[in-house]
Amino acid sequence: MTCRALFQYVNAMKISLDQPTTINVVRGYGPGLIRIGDRSFGRSVIVTPTTLIEDWRPTGIAELLAEDLEPLLRLRAEVLLIGSGLRQVFPERATMAALYSTGLGFEVMDTGAACRTYNVLAAEGRDVAAALIVEPAD
Repeated sequence: MTCRALFQYVNAMKISLDQPTTINVVRGYGPGLIRIGDRSFGRSVIVTPTTLIEDWRPTGIAELLAEDLEPLLRLRAEVLLIGSGLRQVFPERATMAALYSTGLGFEVMDTGAACRTYNVLAAEGRDVAAALIVEPAD
C-alpha cells in the first residue's frame, strides 16, 4: 500500500502588510524631514492614525517643555511615543515628571525608532500617538 502526499508545499510566498489607507503612516524620516503619507514636513509633528498636528514647537529634545505635551496628552492615546531626534535623549526632569503624572504609558526613543514603532502599533490598530522631533538638517 502506498501513501500519497496530501499536502503540496509551495516554495515561494509573498508576504505584505495590509494597512488601511485611511491611517497616517510615516513613510520616511531623516535630518530636517519627516514624510507622513504623501506629505513632507520640515518641522516636528504629532501624529496618530487619524490626527496630524503640524508645526509642533520643539526643534530639539532640550527645548521640550511640559506645556508642549498638552496637544499630545489631549489625544488620550493608550501609548505615547516621543521621538527625541537623531539620538535617544530623555527630556528634562520637569518634563519627565509631567509625563509620569499623567499615568499614561509612554516611551522616549530616537525619532527613527519612534516612527517604526508608531507604524507597527498603528497597523495593529492600537491607540497610539507619536510626538516626533525633527531636528534641523546641518
